[in-house]
Amino acid sequence: MKKTFYSNGKLLLTGEYAVLDGAKALALPTKFGQSLHTEFSGNDRLYWKSFDADGSIWYEDTVLINEIKNNSYKGENFITKQLTEILYSAHNTNPKILNTGYNVITELTFPRKWGLGTSSTLINNIAQWFGIDAYQLLWKSFGGSGYDIACAQNDSAILYRIENELPVVIPVNFKPEYADKLYFVYLNQKQDSRKAIVTYREKKGDIADAIGKITVITDEIYQAKTINDFSVLLEEHEAVMTEILGIPTIKKLLFPDFKGTLKSLGAWGGDFILAVAEDNPADYFKKKGYDTVIPYNEMIL
Repeated sequence: MKKTFYSNGKLLLTGEYAVLDGAKALALPTKFGQSLHTEFSGNDRLYWKSFDADGSIWYEDTVLINEIKNNSYKGENFITKQLTEILYSAHNTNPKILNTGYNVITELTFPRKWGLGTSSTLINNIAQWFGIDAYQLLWKSFGGSGYDIACAQNDSAILYRIENELPVVIPVNFKPEYADKLYFVYLNQKQDSRKAIVTYREKKGDIADAIGKITVITDEIYQAKTINDFSVLLEEHEAVMTEILGIPTIKKLLFPDFKGTLKSLGAWGGDFILAVAEDNPADYFKKKGYDTVIPYNEMIL
């Protein structure tokens, strides 16, 4: 029997890094995501094939079901090792699924390099397949705050925070009238979220006040009625985070002459940034070597 599962990609508008320490974050599920298709094979192994958005195969391998159940994969393929460990955790939580072999196909609708959640959509799809808690599976494997899992599971903007080590997810209506002046720009490099988190842990000091500020800014941002208010709040957020991280803002670092507001999204220095501009800024960014500029309404659900 064939089964198909789907999860939304994600962008974190506010609360990057600070969400790990209890700050409230505003997160946006994307129109792009990943599907996972499973089918019984009747043999003793798992055959896995993963397609990028352009239809190319970016990963393909076979692993014995017993290697998953015992977490005993000894091969040298790092992705297979990671996948086996995730499936091992899923199997331990629900041992009723891997009683036979499977053929599995995953399909991304966004380029893998974009960093919209290749891992989180995979985790959420596997959790759906096994009928288990996706947050727990994430924390047993890749780690992180879990906001990306919340995006995978929701079709509207969400307010997200961790309270008492549990995710709190509040769907909200975030459809600003100035959405036509918001653009997402890809910085031509994918950030390693886990490495970025380690760097944050090393650099942060006493951030209790900053966590409170980020939470207040998040509440104000999703309720901002005008593009000016929205832009001012984004700049306040950037100022708080640059003080925590000891890293220049993306505008100061790469685009000091940009006529508008810029904000890093997620891990600073890679993936996407948000640009606020009166006119489409695609030409400006393309002249600087950044060809992927996506209007808000083409990216966000």
